[in-house]
Amino acid sequence: MHRLQVPLPQLLPFAIGSFDAIGPLSRAGFPHRHSFHEIVHVTGGRGAHVLDLVHRTLAPPQLCVITPGQVHYWADAEELTGRVLLFNEDFLLGSPQDLAALRALATRPALALGEQADAIGALFADMEHEFLARAPGYQGVLRASLHILIVRALRARVPDDRPAVAGRSTELAAAFTRLIAEPGGVRHSVASIARRLGVSPGHLQTLVKRATGRTPGGLIRRQQTLEAKRLLACTDLTIRQVAKDAGFADPAYFCRFFRRETGMTPGEFRARVDGKHHDPRIMSIAVAPDGP
Repeated sequence: MHRLQVPLPQLLPFAIGSFDAIGPLSRAGFPHRHSFHEIVHVTGGRGAHVLDLVHRTLAPPQLCVITPGQVHYWADAEELTGRVLLFNEDFLLGSPQDLAALRALATRPALALGEQADAIGALFADMEHEFLARAPGYQGVLRASLHILIVRALRARVPDDRPAVAGRSTELAAAFTRLIAEPGGVRHSVASIARRLGVSPGHLQTLVKRATGRTPGGLIRRQQTLEAKRLLACTDLTIRQVAKDAGFADPAYFCRFFRRETGMTPGEFRARVDGKHHDPRIMSIAVAPDGP
């Protein structure tokens, strides 16, 4: 698990810089996950980006959006250039529509920029300048610029797409998906999450289904399946340990669940993926206080 380390975490849980400025872990070639959001503007290089087991050959310029809990790495990457943007959810407090949009953008390993390429490149350059100069009001400029970046990324994803208008359904669905994506989040029941969010299970069911088209239980099952795939592919945990970390007390029931959801047993799935390149080390991404 990579954790966010920035010069002034209490003041600004945010950093931006080149791959070299952020550090060698920004090019990590082994599967890992973050406790923070990362947006990478790839402007050059060869190789591939792998996000939650989906492999996509690099074709710069493009964006790679990674949300907390997702497993990703750079496969056989050479001469990577561009900028890396890191921030946690505190940086976007009050902007649930942006958090929901980031999760939508993070469903694919890479996003071609099309006609948004020049505007997005200019945004990254301006954000880096603001971050390093730290002129009066720079925090507000960075938050506004990040919102604009997310809007432009959505436009690149779907022509003329716009962020959803934040409403009660959107806010609750975003909060629900964040909670189940946290480490250990799949172990919570719908009822316990509803209590945490201050609503009844029935009300949560209605609003999440309205916002996502899926029931809370269905989203938890999807997250459990994804978490199990991550652990089977990227760790040497036993099936019993994977079952526990994916929220199942009974390994036998977990095996039946996994086969129902994927068409394979956990062992068959592990045999089909390359799990030889994981690294169990716990590391942090850091940015030097004085910038690059």
